[in-house]
Amino acid sequence: MTIRDLDTDYGRQLFKLQKEAYKVEADMIGFADIPPLLETYEQFIHCHETFLCFLKGDALAGAISYTKENGQILICRMVVHPDYFRQGIADALLHALQLHGDWEKISVSTGKMNLPARNLYEKNGFTHKGDVEAAPLFFISIFEKQHSFYVCDDKKHNE
Repeated sequence: MTIRDLDTDYGRQLFKLQKEAYKVEADMIGFADIPPLLETYEQFIHCHETFLCFLKGDALAGAISYTKENGQILICRMVVHPDYFRQGIADALLHALQLHGDWEKISVSTGKMNLPARNLYEKNGFTHKGDVEAAPLFFISIFEKQHSFYVCDDKKHNE
């Protein structure tokens, strides 16, 4: 397993992977208009998101993308190739993201009916903040995670 930044070698592969992954989600939740499914390759390569990719050998197995501003991270995409579902890849990508720089809060949204994604975020310490109607009769769930800062009292540890 390798987690690395996206480079041009993986751009086309990731575009194809996201189509495959979001197609599975669209079928599961009954909503075909998920934005990445409608996106062109040109739109994808100009999205201004930072990508972390999960490789199994030379195979691109998954990726997470995000934007960051003023200590706030917004997860834009979380994709895992269907051949690699249920292998801990999304967990590993979330963990890598949390180690990828300073942050105060991470936000993410997913289809309300996407139970695997909801479970992933809740299992990783995200709190459900509410649901928003994104299209007629289609709801997305908003999740957030606050960074936990631990302060060490040196006196207690030095006694």
